[in-house]
Amino acid sequence: MLRVSFALNASREQVVATEQQAHEIVIVGGGAGGLELATRLGNKLGKKKNRAHITLIDASPSHLWKPLLYEVAAGSLDSYAERLEYLAQAHWHHFRFRLGRMDGLDREKQEISVAPTLDEDGVEIIPRRSFRYDTLIIAVGSVGNDFGVPGVKEHCIMLDTPEQAREFHRRHINACLRAHTQTAAVTSAQHTVGIVGAGATGVELAAELHDTTRELSAYGLEKIDPDKTLKLLIVEASDRILPGLPPRLSAAAAERLGELGVEVYTNERVVEVRANGMLTADGKLIPASMMVWSAGIKAPDFLKEIDGLETNRNNQLIVRATLQTTRDDNIFALGDCAACPMPDGKNVPPRAQAAHQQASLMAKAICRRFRGKPLLDYEYRDYGSLVALGRFSTVGNLMGGLSGGSIMIEGALARVVYWSLHKMHEVALHGWVKTAMTTYAHFISTPTRARIKLH
Repeated sequence: MLRVSFALNASREQVVATEQQAHEIVIVGGGAGGLELATRLGNKLGKKKNRAHITLIDASPSHLWKPLLYEVAAGSLDSYAERLEYLAQAHWHHFRFRLGRMDGLDREKQEISVAPTLDEDGVEIIPRRSFRYDTLIIAVGSVGNDFGVPGVKEHCIMLDTPEQAREFHRRHINACLRAHTQTAAVTSAQHTVGIVGAGATGVELAAELHDTTRELSAYGLEKIDPDKTLKLLIVEASDRILPGLPPRLSAAAAERLGELGVEVYTNERVVEVRANGMLTADGKLIPASMMVWSAGIKAPDFLKEIDGLETNRNNQLIVRATLQTTRDDNIFALGDCAACPMPDGKNVPPRAQAAHQQASLMAKAICRRFRGKPLLDYEYRDYGSLVALGRFSTVGNLMGGLSGGSIMIEGALARVVYWSLHKMHEVALHGWVKTAMTTYAHFISTPTRARIKLH
């Protein structure tokens, strides 16, 4: 009996020792790249407790695919219905989730610090904590960059989070309701939405707002006429909209916006935002009653030269082709917060497809590290760009087609391809079977759901 007891104790001690020696992988940021990576690593390594502990840390309790935020702002998507709870995903895929916002790094101790979590009244829910890591992956995404322009923080809404998108929608609906209840005849626009920045977010938001505002008439607000009640305008510093995409895509999108009645101001740099509009460099004041800032992005400010890591002027962590930071091989970065070089000297563009590709590579890289194999270099593959211009219109280009080059697509085909991008993200998180089932459930429930969220 004594020998059995000693054997059992020794066995328990070996288990404890093995668990203590498990590799600690900490992923900060549950966006497209971070959550996909946590899910993949959880499936591969999380079940084997003696190999690795995977911890995902995010400041929000739930995930929403960021490219959908413009639909939340326009009211065509219910963010609460589409969100994914991190705790549930962690339970299903064998990783741990911890709520909090990273605000510090100690590379010598291999620890990150997470700020206290407060409720709406400022009462502390979770105290400050620190997490030890053997491998740290930073995937905190990006936030709007106001470039220090006066008045942006006071008078503009950015669409970085579901909360901001919902706030924009609330204000927009309230403005439309005020216009609807007025007894005087509508002779000019009573609600003007000014969008600074003609990138994908700004262009898609303008087109979606046009469509959803028209829907208001069908729901009993017959006095709402998008051609009279609502005025949409976009202000862009470059000489064309969608400056990061091929010129022919810009031209097609500009033509479509013109058909929708969206006013586009190009070669106009906003130097100040006021309560009643946007002041441009040449002294022109463009009036607006509500404004959105989507003129650029940067990594969160806390990353700026954090504990000696190399960053650029946009706070992005500079990484090598292996996605390792230049000054610490145990720290990786991916997605919008990483400045990853390409052979032509430019950095990988901040797109969801890049984060998806990097998450896939990182999952393989972590497994190769365990086996003592060298890491693989990341090579960005551009599969094209798509921009949604309302419910029934999409333009874009597909790279690497049968011709080996770029094929421009429009209309229904482009819309299907655009829709499939979100489905690819869902497949990475849930697999093909669950994604197919939820997609089918979504389609059959469509007749019972309102086309636009009215509150």
